[in-house]
Amino acid sequence: MSPFSAATKQLQRRLGTRIVAMDEAARRDASFDSAKLPFLPAAVVRARQEADVGVTLKLANQHRVPVTTRGRGTTLTGAATPVRGGWVLDMLALDEVAIDADAGMAHAQGGATVAKIQRAAEASGWFYPPDPSSKEYCTIGGNIACNAGGMHGGKYGVTRDFVIALRGYLPTGEPVEWGTATKKFAAGFNLRDLWIGSEGMLGVVTGAVLKLIPRPAERWTLLTSFRDEAHALRSALALFRARVQPAICEFLDRGSVLCAERATGRVVFPGQSGRPVILLELAGSRAEVREQRAVVLGWAAAHATAHAAARSRADAEQLWAVRRKCSGAMFELGDAKLNEDIVVPMRNYVKFARFLRSLTRESGLHIPTFGHLADGNLHVNIMYHKAVPAECRAAEKAVRRLMETVVALGGSISGEHGIGLAKTPFLRIQHSPAQIRAMKAVKDALDPRGILNPGKMFELFEIWKHPRLEVKLPWDHK
Repeated sequence: MSPFSAATKQLQRRLGTRIVAMDEAARRDASFDSAKLPFLPAAVVRARQEADVGVTLKLANQHRVPVTTRGRGTTLTGAATPVRGGWVLDMLALDEVAIDADAGMAHAQGGATVAKIQRAAEASGWFYPPDPSSKEYCTIGGNIACNAGGMHGGKYGVTRDFVIALRGYLPTGEPVEWGTATKKFAAGFNLRDLWIGSEGMLGVVTGAVLKLIPRPAERWTLLTSFRDEAHALRSALALFRARVQPAICEFLDRGSVLCAERATGRVVFPGQSGRPVILLELAGSRAEVREQRAVVLGWAAAHATAHAAARSRADAEQLWAVRRKCSGAMFELGDAKLNEDIVVPMRNYVKFARFLRSLTRESGLHIPTFGHLADGNLHVNIMYHKAVPAECRAAEKAVRRLMETVVALGGSISGEHGIGLAKTPFLRIQHSPAQIRAMKAVKDALDPRGILNPGKMFELFEIWKHPRLEVKLPWDHK
């Protein structure tokens, strides 16, 4: 019998068996996220109205039941894994979206997907830029919890830059609102930003007011190749120094390109197989795009070994094929990967490229890397075979060296995935003891009984030592 059985039965009496599910299938489906580490909860609470969240948290706090809030479960770090059991709070039914077309704001419940918000905004002539690759599945509540980014981050910013106000519940079950649907708000502490990126450890977001911007009138896409990674990165810096701010600036190293080429059966640029590429997209007014396009074409002629511009959106989709295929195609190099979303300052791009070359040599592993050059957020993929102990040890050593080097270069161990379980071994590389004590003090103040998402962030969890489920999720690249 679960230690939370009495509290769960009490919750069922309050909310009903349609909302509080205890059957094995529901519990199994909620036992893991994209990290694929299963921990079975005692029950799944499928909130149908925001008040259900308050009832759940009030009882959980009273009986010290762990609560893990969940959207779709697209997080890669195990942040939505119920590692201590207890209750999983499923937010998917809270998915209403309304657009205030006059104010340029979206009012969205926590379970609304990012794609749904984007489509609603676009129908009113507005644009919501944060653009994670799982946008058709991931929820805005989850995006707020980990301060998600995406390919548009360099020009437009990340989730934090678009949150005007939040509402939700404290761990005690008390309702709160941080900010209002106004462009200015200076009344008291800014606890709104404290919730953003807190990974569901300080409160539960049930609704958000989001800033929208005018929909870009025009887009233009260019694919470029370079002789090596260092040349590609130096060339990107030259473009940024020309004050060109692409909406998207994606980099793929040689390993990533080779994987994509083998997966598609098509060489990106004939005669230049396996060369690193940069994929650019300009967006804005017609005049702005026309002006920047001339600068970018001049840059490509001066720096790239080859380039191809899209003449239509269909052409652009063809150019995007290499980017879309690279991540899943990497599994030809190993049946497991440590996908690290690090951030490196622009001034250290070339140093970091040299480090990756040496790390690849020393580890004996394939480490294909791609990511968002306009904000320095790179995805380093350490590939290995789970059944080969030497490769497992090499991957563990490589990921630690990666994190130490990133921090030494003035960067971050995570740009958009957060800490969850996966990055707990590296938190103390990024933060001093005083900084961690301050974070824990905030957690203790807002969640004194420690019920929200326990076992995450501050407690060591070596994800590579735990068996993962062999399951294909709809948003998986593999």
